[in-house]
Amino acid sequence: LRCCHPKDFPKLQNDTFLRAARGEETEHVPVWCMRQAGRYLPEFRESRAGKDFFETCRSPEACCELTLQPLRRFPFDAAIIFSDILVVPQAMGMDVQMVAGKGPTFPEPLKEPEDLQRLRVKVDVGKELGYVFKAITLTRHKIEGKVPLIGFTGAPWTLMSYMIEGGGSNTHSKAKRWLYRHPEASHMLLRMLTDVIVEYLLGQVAAGAQALQVFESHAGILGPIEFKEFSLPYLRDIARRVKDKLKEAGQDVPMIAFAKDAHYGLEDLSQSHYEVVGLDWTIDPQSARERTGGKVSLQGNMDPCALYAPKEQISDIVKKMLEGFGTRGYIANLGHGLYPDMDPENVGAFVEAVHQHSKEMIKQM
Repeated sequence: LRCCHPKDFPKLQNDTFLRAARGEETEHVPVWCMRQAGRYLPEFRESRAGKDFFETCRSPEACCELTLQPLRRFPFDAAIIFSDILVVPQAMGMDVQMVAGKGPTFPEPLKEPEDLQRLRVKVDVGKELGYVFKAITLTRHKIEGKVPLIGFTGAPWTLMSYMIEGGGSNTHSKAKRWLYRHPEASHMLLRMLTDVIVEYLLGQVAAGAQALQVFESHAGILGPIEFKEFSLPYLRDIARRVKDKLKEAGQDVPMIAFAKDAHYGLEDLSQSHYEVVGLDWTIDPQSARERTGGKVSLQGNMDPCALYAPKEQISDIVKKMLEGFGTRGYIANLGHGLYPDMDPENVGAFVEAVHQHSKEMIKQM
């Protein structure tokens, strides 16, 4: 029964990830992978077989098991709770289904500004998303202090684009049409999402999350001007409001902003109240360091497809990446999530290469 209560958690044994997030010294560079609990693992596919995706998300026991699976295989330095960014639109009253072969689908997407009236005005986050909080608390107990647990959310623009497109999209032109044609309604929706996200992240910390990542996965579809108007202010608002609230309670958890393909936003993102900026693989590590001026820790950014390379080559790619980023204020990761057809052995080789090369580099300093 103790597993249901967000207190008396086992003591954290490996805080390397949290130290790196804050720019402190570490003995090795910490590493985890986006989508480390994913279909590339046979045990994940087995656990998920024949079950509805969002039903799995609503089962704390299932989420806990899927979160822990990769840790049994690999010496990752952090775990990220198994969930999905689209639980937020669901909490706001939208129907989302996971369709085989197609991905997430909204049967009734938002088409025009008047559709905003269909959304819940006041979302009771505890009631609508309590299953995520339960999953976090359970996992914090079951992880036995091995590594920190990361909570996460989608960012407002990314969620808005799903809610209007009705699923994944190459051009995001329906959602972008709103930005140009209905800017006021767009800001209204982005504000509604921001309010829910702030409460959602605070609830995750109260449940036991030790770090938070905000996924602006669709940042790259915006130009620099639209990014500054429709994405960045909300990313900043989320971090500021979450930090202020936590400070009142004498708490502080590192926050990570991952705005995929938003190269033009690097300087801005490094001044947005996030301790860590996540990078995709299209950014040169050394230039990212220079452009962020040591203001933040960096996370990323190996091309996930490098995992198709032979293991020796993975080791070389990792070494180059570490040399580019340097070992301080750095969390190794991929520049995007793991793909389903990747070989777990190669994921293991990636983790091992990060640990091995970084230990040697730190010793030589």
